[in-house]
Amino acid sequence: MMVKCLRVIEMTRQQRIKSKSGYYHIMLRGNERKNIFLDDEDKLRFIGTMKQKKFGNRVYLHAFCLMDNHIHLMISEGTEDIAKVIKRIAVSYVFYFNKKYKRVGHLFQDRFRSEIMDEDGYILSLARYIHQNPVKANMVKSPEDYKWSSYNGYLDEGYYISKGCLDREVVMGLFSNNQEKARKLFIKYMDEDNEDCFLDLMEDEEPMDEDEAKILYEELLIKRGINLGNDFKLKIPDELIREYRELSKLSIRKIAGITKLNKDKVNKILKGI
Repeated sequence: MMVKCLRVIEMTRQQRIKSKSGYYHIMLRGNERKNIFLDDEDKLRFIGTMKQKKFGNRVYLHAFCLMDNHIHLMISEGTEDIAKVIKRIAVSYVFYFNKKYKRVGHLFQDRFRSEIMDEDGYILSLARYIHQNPVKANMVKSPEDYKWSSYNGYLDEGYYISKGCLDREVVMGLFSNNQEKARKLFIKYMDEDNEDCFLDLMEDEEPMDEDEAKILYEELLIKRGINLGNDFKLKIPDELIREYRELSKLSIRKIAGITKLNKDKVNKILKGI
């Protein structure tokens, strides 16, 4: 399988924008949103592949989270181009997966998505976003309860899932040079409620034009006899938000911006939580 490694902030085939800081948020997804991990062995294999392909200082891995049908990574540049390293990881894992499950064809969507991180604050909030993925998906109550992320590797350097793979120094150094203080601040920060907005799974669908989407939202409100005026605290029915998502194809982030609802609330409504 040939994995096309592209700049995907706009999902085009243009040359990938280089981050001034060298830090990137990478997301790989299953083709047609299908699962890319079917059991724990698969997840261990992917992590082992990351360890092997990033060996030495080819790239630096600062955070990761393996979900059933997608992967989040925070990576910074080393001696090799990040796109080439991601390609080698993906190709190696696909070879393993297809052989194990006696299948052929694509496993990953044919292009990974990326966004640049050029400020320290973004680096920390991205680490939190990645570690909170399984919490926001209501899989666990706390990031430490999820085995397949880098969270516990930050609390214990010897944690077997991330040992030999995770580069902790940058994130912890942004909290404090004192190891114990950094650890306490890390835990506190990772558990904070937030409205962090980064790449999510819904952002690759063909969306409605934003101006048209705003008009649609107003029409749906009128249809239900709701007059917001300047009072955005009025209760908006969950079914309206679900209908709005279905008609507009907007991302969670865009829906939150137009409706003035919290991003996490929109996410829960769409998942029927």
